[in-house]
Amino acid sequence: MSALYEEHHLWLFHWLCKKLQCREDAADTTQDTFFRLFSFGDLAQIKQPRAFLVTTASRLMIDDSRRKAVEQRYLEAYVQSRSEDAAVPSAETLTMITDTLLMVAQVLDDLPEKPRLAFLMSRLEGMKYAEIAKELDVSVASIKKYIATAMVHCYRALGSADDLLA
Repeated sequence: MSALYEEHHLWLFHWLCKKLQCREDAADTTQDTFFRLFSFGDLAQIKQPRAFLVTTASRLMIDDSRRKAVEQRYLEAYVQSRSEDAAVPSAETLTMITDTLLMVAQVLDDLPEKPRLAFLMSRLEGMKYAEIAKELDVSVASIKKYIATAMVHCYRALGSADDLLA
């Protein structure tokens, strides 16, 4: 393990410096990449370590980019919904909220399109079932079914998350 780290750490760090244009972010992503690598299990199965490292680091950069986008959208919505003198959430609170939003987004991404859209229109936009039915060009009965499907899906996903945390 340490040989793999020693052999490729500096190379990956320099590659990430070029990609991220920031030494601190490159150092963090390098460490996260090797952490993922070492949790992979059987390192002997990795035939091309640099390709594996680049793929892992690229996925981490994509995850980080998504996370920053969610944080930014949340902060923009927060600022719009509050008065000018409202305090911005702490970094810890923002991290908790972002983690929760990402988990909810992942759960909703697993739904078929119409149930997901119906659920979001109902819960986030506050639309009535008849309005949603008109928008999606389906019956109100279908909307009720879509919302129920989404609720059951979320309940099951949260039940699974609770099992992981216990």
